[in-house]
Amino acid sequence: MVFWGSQTLSVAGDSFALIAVPLLVLHVTGSVARMGLLTGLASAASVAAGVFAGILADRLDRRRLLIWCDLARMALYGIVPVAWAFGPKIWLLYVVLPAAEAIGMVFQVTYVTVVRNLVEPSRITEANGRLGATSAAAGIGGPLLAGVVAGWAGPTAAITVNAASFGISALGILLIRFGRRPLPSSPEASGAGEGGEDRERHEARGHWRELLAGARFLWRQPVLRALTVLLSFFIFLTLGLTDVLIYHLKHDLGRPDGAVGAVLAVAALGTVAGSLLVGPVRRRLGFGASWIGAIAVAGLAIVGLGASGGVVGAAVAAAVYLGCVSVAGIASMSLRQQVTPDHLLGRVTSAFWTIHFSLGPAGAAVLTWGAQRHGVAVVCLLAGAACLLIALAAFFTPIRQPNPELSGAAG
Repeated sequence: MVFWGSQTLSVAGDSFALIAVPLLVLHVTGSVARMGLLTGLASAASVAAGVFAGILADRLDRRRLLIWCDLARMALYGIVPVAWAFGPKIWLLYVVLPAAEAIGMVFQVTYVTVVRNLVEPSRITEANGRLGATSAAAGIGGPLLAGVVAGWAGPTAAITVNAASFGISALGILLIRFGRRPLPSSPEASGAGEGGEDRERHEARGHWRELLAGARFLWRQPVLRALTVLLSFFIFLTLGLTDVLIYHLKHDLGRPDGAVGAVLAVAALGTVAGSLLVGPVRRRLGFGASWIGAIAVAGLAIVGLGASGGVVGAAVAAAVYLGCVSVAGIASMSLRQQVTPDHLLGRVTSAFWTIHFSLGPAGAAVLTWGAQRHGVAVVCLLAGAACLLIALAAFFTPIRQPNPELSGAAG
């Protein structure tokens, strides 16, 4: 409960930066392409950190690692309002945001690994859903309040709130203890197949083999392999979507900062709904139908976002999109937690996120450049259609299995 509550408050604060950083860039430069470049650089730093994040999560004390990540991000974001008091410094954002995102990747990988030490294996999907739902619920008030604060006191004030939220998260983690990390009991449990324990010891001898341990596990599991490939293309198409939405509201519709916060707050309702529904939906429809259906509807929502001619339409389309992303993302993450042994979970999570975010920086740059050059409607139509193709391709992979964690389709 302490972990749940502190992370919810942290997400509420983090939603301030989600709005404030793009607004700072837009206010000073007026360019959505510059926003996309910053998003791309931050994502690239996150991908680079992901290469080593899994090793840190598997080798270090996970509780201490989470606390230090929070404290480092609190310090980084705290620099921005102090420096901005002496005048706009766009270059600083290109330093702070990539560094914060790199540390954030380490935090997120470690965060995923500790959930299974807080709940029983059969409740992992439910736990992830509840964490996602309450975080999204906090995100409803967060963007709305962030828009008000940004409009009243400026975007730097919103970033100050975000810095403080990391301190709250660190305090919450300091107050709890995680369950013991189980050791692999058999070669099969280690996920390494025949001679698994010997292979793991051999991999630990070399640094590069250590880095590749998670990627090897993903490659050996048909469902996880297919998910990694298809989600890489999905991230390429959607990573810059928040920047495009903000640009659409500010440039195309001429709405103030407060309206941007209101739209993102309403859109977060979709994340709440998707997080609460993912458990029941997966139990009723199975993994394959849940994941494929969510990606397909997300594609349609992206098309609708580009076609929206008002704030209400944009908010509804964004809510549907975020709801579907929650269903697909939580189902995918829960499956990895269910089939991966604990001593490998950090490296597997790190490898998964590193690979599937690797195309994101280029995608964000392309999406935002296209929105500025050809219009939001065109890029959303193309991106949405491509997401539908991803859903169609998934039908021809092991992803379509209803219960891969039980049937052996995952490994």
